[in-house]
Amino acid sequence: MTKRILFRYSKTSPEIIRLAVMIYVRFPLSLRNVEDLLHERGIDISHETVRFWWNRFGPLFAAEIRKKRVSQMRAYSNWQWHLDEVFVKINGETHYLWRAVDHEGEVLERFVTKRRDRKAASKFLRKTMKRFGRPYVIVTDKLRSYGAAVKVIGNVDKQETGRWLNNRAENSH
Repeated sequence: MTKRILFRYSKTSPEIIRLAVMIYVRFPLSLRNVEDLLHERGIDISHETVRFWWNRFGPLFAAEIRKKRVSQMRAYSNWQWHLDEVFVKINGETHYLWRAVDHEGEVLERFVTKRRDRKAASKFLRKTMKRFGRPYVIVTDKLRSYGAAVKVIGNVDKQETGRWLNNRAENSH
């Protein structure tokens, strides 16, 4: 998305919008405090404008930051993924929610299947690797589907399993 399309109908410059949203998100300030800070700098807007910008542009800015962060993590030599699956009921049927979390706790990918087998695990791993590249270490619980999927894919340097190793993925549910 280019800047022109993103800020198409706004009368204010993109730099001011980005500044207002980043001040509101980065510091524990109220909307009125952000309005006061910007008023001191010669920018006259209301707190409702800051709220509107935050609702409209906040998720887009967060996606940009997340994208930059993931591209930096790919260069990190010990990039770890913590994989886990959870039982979820959808319309009364049991499904499995597969999740990949990086070593800092950021959720990388989510995937819902009806089965919890090697085929579902390998499909989840392929989808995640296609989007984020290859990890150095995959940390899982003792589900055998992960080991079978890693053998099929064969694109992982190391797989660790253990009772307490996967707490990062377990705690992020």
